[in-house]
Amino acid sequence: MIEFKVNGETRKVDADPQTPLLWVLRDELGLTGTKYGCGIAQCGACTVHLEGRSLRSCSAPVAAVAGQNVTTIEGLGSKTAKAVQQAWIALDVVQCGYCQSGQVMSAVALLDQNPRPSDEDIDLAMSGNICRCATYQRIRAAIHAASDALSA
Repeated sequence: MIEFKVNGETRKVDADPQTPLLWVLRDELGLTGTKYGCGIAQCGACTVHLEGRSLRSCSAPVAAVAGQNVTTIEGLGSKTAKAVQQAWIALDVVQCGYCQSGQVMSAVALLDQNPRPSDEDIDLAMSGNICRCATYQRIRAAIHAASDALSA
């Protein structure tokens, strides 16, 4: 049994320790907001937070998170997360939406670490998140809007 916290709740899973965290979240725990995109940690659709930092769950074995805190898109509730979500809505960021849970998770982690990011900071932090609809300009604008809302 592997024990870790997910969205503040202690969970125990009976899974092969090498099973990617993504599949444990989706298949064992029913948390389907975290998406499968590429399986090799290149697209960012599977982004979750591990102890507050972005983690690509498709390539992290579940054993690597034992005893730690994992937050998925379903567990976001901080002031930063709410500001990001409101900015996403206000600026109509989403097109197809498939990548957006990973985009939001990365944006929240960025703003938690750097509340006033520059365009360069945003581009660097978000570079691991691919959006096939190419809404990158709206994503950047939404991160700035969330930053402004948080500092108001």
